[in-house]
Formats: sequence, C-alpha cells, structure tokens
Amino acid sequence: MAVSVRELIQKNNKTMSVNKVTGKVIPVLLFGAALISILTTVGIVFTLIYETTLFFKAVSFIEFFTSKELRPLSPVEPKFSILPLLVGTLMSSLIAMLVAIPIGLTTAIFLSEYASENTRKVLKPLIEVLAGIPTIVYGFFAFTFVTPLLREFIPALQATNVLSPGIVMGIMIIPMVASLSEDAMNSVPNAMREGALAMGSTKLEVTFRVVIPAAISGIVASFVLGISRAIGETMIVTIASGSSKNLTFDITQSMQTMTAYIVEVTSGDAAAGTTAYYSLYAVAMTLFVFTLLMNLLARYISRKYREVY
Repeated sequence: MAVSVRELIQKNNKTMSVNKVTGKVIPVLLFGAALISILTTVGIVFTLIYETTLFFKAVSFIEFFTSKELRPLSPVEPKFSILPLLVGTLMSSLIAMLVAIPIGLTTAIFLSEYASENTRKVLKPLIEVLAGIPTIVYGFFAFTFVTPLLREFIPALQATNVLSPGIVMGIMIIPMVASLSEDAMNSVPNAMREGALAMGSTKLEVTFRVVIPAAISGIVASFVLGISRAIGETMIVTIASGSSKNLTFDITQSMQTMTAYIVEVTSGDAAAGTTAYYSLYAVAMTLFVFTLLMNLLARYISRKYREVY
C-alpha cells in the first residue's frame, strides 16, 4: 500500500520532535553527571577543611608539623604530630619507587623496543594483571611471605616493618610505570629510530639516546603518578608495616603511614568528637594536599616536556 505524502510528513515531524527532545535532554543528563562529580569533590574538600579547622582549634598548627611525638590516645597528655606518619609514608613510598622505577622502566623498554608483536600481546596483559589484584591480598603477601623471607637475610627485621610493604607496593606499581612508559615510548615516531639506526647507532643507543629522551615527559609522569599511588596506599601498609608512631628512619622497624593512621582512628579507637578523632581529618587533609601536588606536578611535566610529532 502506498504511503501518502501526509503520512510521510507526519512521520517526519514526529521524528524531528523526538530528535529535538533528545537533543535537549541528553546535554542536561551529561551536565548532571559532570555536576555530580564536581559536587562530590567539593563536598570532600569542604568536609576535610571544616573538620581540620576544628582540630587546629585544639592543637597548635606549629606543634602538629614540628613536634616529634604522636600519642593521640594517651590519657595523660596526648600529643599530635604529623612527622612520624610523614616519615613512614615517605620511607615506604621511596622503597616502593626504588623497586617500581627500574623494573617498570626496563619492562617498558623491552616491550616497546625489543619484544615482537606477539610477545607484547602476551606479556603486557600478564603484567597488567598485577594491577587488578586487591591490595589486601598484597598486604597479606607482604606480611606472611615477604617479611619471613627477608628475616632469613636480615635477622633484625621486625615482624612488622616498612621494608617488606615498600617492596610489595613497588611490585604493585610496576604495571602503572611499565604501561604508561611503554605508551610514551610507542608514541615516538619510527622515523626517528630508523634515522638513528641508519647513522650506525645500535639498538641500545637508539633506545637511550633517542627514544627515552623523546618520551621523557610521559616516563617522568608515570614515575610521579606511581609515587602518588604509593603515598595513598592503605591496606598493604596497614597490615604489614605496623602501628608504631615512633619517629625513625630505620626501615627494619615498625612504622605507621598516614593512611594506616586514618584506618586506625576510624576503626573505633577514638570516640567521635574528640581531638584524636578530628586528627584523622588533619592527616587526611595533609595526604590530600600531597596527592594533589603530585598530580599537578605530573601534569606540569607532561605539558612542559611533551613532544608533539
């Protein structure tokens, strides 16, 4: 049956009406989704600032950042200092990056410059599986396997220490460093490699004198993001590094990081509304600022030294 011109016009008008409504609704939904993310971030920052302000009404700002004692639950004279937590966090993150950077970078070099396409397709997903393992599994691995293994070589190593969780955190961060560094090296045009090889350079010379300098922004950004990941890690250090609040640089001793302290306080050791309770927000704010600065540094490095081909 032939369709009349009027029916075609009506059908076309309906389609145009639907498209018009859809064109108005979709942007609103997308804006709402973006607004939720922004409001969530604003809410988090506002909560941290508000609760941190309440803490600093009871504790001196100078004491918090210069004192060396942290005894938040002491019934006699509680002390609040970020330094023991800051040292523990930095020590564990430093150990993690000493493991992740050389292994991750050499892995990226192999995948980008030496591995065949088939080898890359097999190895890269296997390496990235490490990123999918829950951190609590890494924590128990550090506590039940890595620490006893290290104590065979370091008898003075305590049952909870900062060395083994630092090593395991480094293993966990390897996929991030390797993947981002490999992507940066793969973005270097093959013409640069071929030109260097044509001038008599070896494969190793091309890698270290051409590819890595050209991809340095992405590589350094992967390092900085890896450090941010190590600083913000929670479960590994909570399980394997202990809860000692002593200010020490001995990696064989038990230390507590900022994230582990937050877990301890939120687990119910401090009553809500007390100074010890509000101290977790001051620590969380410090951690937030650290992570934010590291991410801003990564963005700055990527933009400043980025090569466009």
